[in-house]
Parts: sequence; C-alpha cells; structure tokens
Amino acid sequence: MSRPSPPPPKPDLRAHRDGWGGLALAVGLLAAVLAVWGLPMLIVVLAVIGMIFLHEMGHFVAARAAGMKVTEFFLGFGPRLWSMRRGDTVYGLKAIPAGAYVRIIGMNNLEEVAPVDEHRTYRSKPYWRRMSVAVAGSTVHFLLALVLIFSFLVVGGRTQSVPSPDWAVSQVVSGSPAHRAGLLPGDRIVSVDDIAVANMEDMAGLLPGPGATVSLGVERGSSLLVRSLVLDVHPGDSSRGYIGIGSRSAWSSQSVDVGYLEAAGETLEEFGFLVKESVYGIARFFSPSGLSSFFRNVADQTAPDAVAPAGGGIPVAAPADAQDRVVSIFGALRIGADLTESGYGNLLLFLALLNVFIGVFNMIPLLPLDGGHVVIATYERLRSWRGNRYTADVTKMVPVAYAVILILVFVFIGSVYLDLTDPVRLPS
Repeated sequence: MSRPSPPPPKPDLRAHRDGWGGLALAVGLLAAVLAVWGLPMLIVVLAVIGMIFLHEMGHFVAARAAGMKVTEFFLGFGPRLWSMRRGDTVYGLKAIPAGAYVRIIGMNNLEEVAPVDEHRTYRSKPYWRRMSVAVAGSTVHFLLALVLIFSFLVVGGRTQSVPSPDWAVSQVVSGSPAHRAGLLPGDRIVSVDDIAVANMEDMAGLLPGPGATVSLGVERGSSLLVRSLVLDVHPGDSSRGYIGIGSRSAWSSQSVDVGYLEAAGETLEEFGFLVKESVYGIARFFSPSGLSSFFRNVADQTAPDAVAPAGGGIPVAAPADAQDRVVSIFGALRIGADLTESGYGNLLLFLALLNVFIGVFNMIPLLPLDGGHVVIATYERLRSWRGNRYTADVTKMVPVAYAVILILVFVFIGSVYLDLTDPVRLPS
C-alpha cells in the first residue's frame, strides 16, 4: 500500500524579525516629510518612490517571465530596515533612499552560481530574453511618461500663453533707453507713435529699428505721459530696436480643451521632444567641458542672477543657474513640490520629464547602467556564430564600470551640495 504524498510546501512568507522597527522608521520619515514640508512634498516623494518601484518591477517581471532567478528586490541601498522572504526572493527596504535594485543571479561570467541554478541565470538565457530584462526599466519609464503627458492633455487641456491686456512694467534696465527716458516700474505703455497698443506684444511689433526715435504714450496711475526715446540695439538681434524694460504680467496662460485623438498625437510629439532634449542635455553635461563647468561651479559656486532678452527688446527674469545644471534627487523633489503647489497638472508634466530623463539616462551604453547590459548582450550576440555561444569577459570592463561609478558619485555629491547651497529657483 503506497503512502500518501506529502502536501506541497507553502510559500515561504515571513518578515525579517528585527525589521519591523525599520519599517516603522520609514513610515515615520514619511510622516515627518508631511509635517515639515507639507502635502506637496509628500505627494512628490511618494510619486518618485512609486516610479522607482515600477522601474525595478519592470526588471523583476521580465526576469521572472524569462525563467531567471531573482533573489532580492529592495528599495534603497545600505543597511536593511525591513525585509520579507517569499519563495526565492527577499523583498525589503534599505536605509539610503537613493534608488532600488533587483538581484538576478548570473548577470556575468564572474559570478559563481550553483550548478543546479545555472539554467536560471541571466547569462544562460537567449539574447532576446536578456535584452527584454535590460530594457524593461527604461521601457516602464517611457510608458509612464506617455501616460502622464496624455493624462495632462486630456484632463487639464493644453496650456498656452496669450498676451495680457492687463500688464505693466516691472523692470527697467539701468542705462537703457527706458531708463534714460524716465520710465518706472508700474508704468504701462499704451501707444507707440500715437498708435494705440493693447498689449506688450503689439508694442514690440511697432518698434522701429535701432537708432530710431519713438514717442511712447505712458499711463502712470491716473496720468497719461508722453516719453520720447532713441532705441538701442537689441542684444539678441542687431536688426531690432531695444527699449530695456521687462514685465512679469505681459503674458497670461489659458487652458484649451484637447480631444483624445489630438491628445494622442500631441503626446507622441511632446514625448519625442523630451527624449531629444534629454539626450542632448546628458551629452552636453557629460562632455569634458560640461563636467569641468559643473565641478568648477561646485568649487567656486558663482551663479549670479541672469537676465535673458526676449522679443521686442523686453528682458525677462531667468533662473540663476542658466548654464546646464544637474540636480540631485533632493533638488528634484524640491522643484516637484514647488510645481505641485501651483497645480497638479504641473506635477504630471514634471514626473513625465523625470521619467523620460531617467529612462534615457539608464540607456547610456556603459556599466553598471542598463545600457551597458544592452551593449554586452548585443556584442555577445554578434560574436556568436553557428550555435557557438560567445560570452564576454566582464573583467575587461570592470575598470570602466568603476570609473563610471566614481564619476556618478562625485556628480551626486556635487549636485547635492549645489542644491543645498544654491538651489534652483524657478522663474516666476
């Protein structure tokens, strides 16, 4: 008489015994963020945590679908705060909130793996499976960006700037024609050479070339004044005249409803623009001149307020960090919170931009980034002929990987320092 077979083992599901205090600490830190910085900052923090989690979930799902063994799935780095094992995988939180990771066995030829698990390693899988895992994280970011942009357009509509009829001078550039003619902040220009103007755009369109004399009708309080001045050369276009005034109220924003089909087309257009700008921005920053400029800025911390010329010789305030500047995760959180305070639509666009940037950044073809694994897998595929599998020697790439890590560490430290001592200030 055969003995009954034992019941199948239950999934191994248990929490790290000493980790519940760490989990409580993490929840307490979120509560502290709410108490100190308010709800907008907490929303942005949770959104970024969710974004990082989904990135690693992309790698995790792709690896599991390929039959790979995933032994760890952690948010954060450093000391373990809390963990839970389920099956082959330990899930948990770590103390340094600077990212997340999943650990897949056999990612390269250096890692020793038990023979019984070799068939579940990353290196043992076919090219398309390894590629699917390597690009999964960035794919998630790109999909999130598309959803965020589409949601913003459908729910909030398209925001466009229109000339405001209710505007006034807010800045007069020292030594400019406007300054010499006695214009003051609060003045409103209502005519150019006796031609009425409804807004600043109309005024700029009526200005003659440099050297010409114009007569401006100026409304100051309840009085109407006439001021004559000789235009200077526009700093951005030598063929145009320049007054030397600025206005923060010259333009206003209005929302325009966007249909689903139109939103789909605009989403793809905006996504392509963000990808292009992210690629160019990363290339500029990590060029020799970009890195030297960044570290020089960290060393001397000179970033004076700048003024950027706009159409019609009208200067507008620009952020203090007009040059290419990378922000740390702390700076990004602060910017996101500031944008969220002025509307959740701004949060959607901020997160879309952040997702595109991180997705592109992860595809840089260098280890330890995802793009480095894409390059290795492709190189191995090209070197494999007639069923003979070629495996790249990762030892030759270790020095490059360490150099990349070292540069990223210095950039991270420098960006944190700048965000603390000279934070990015958004233009009003």
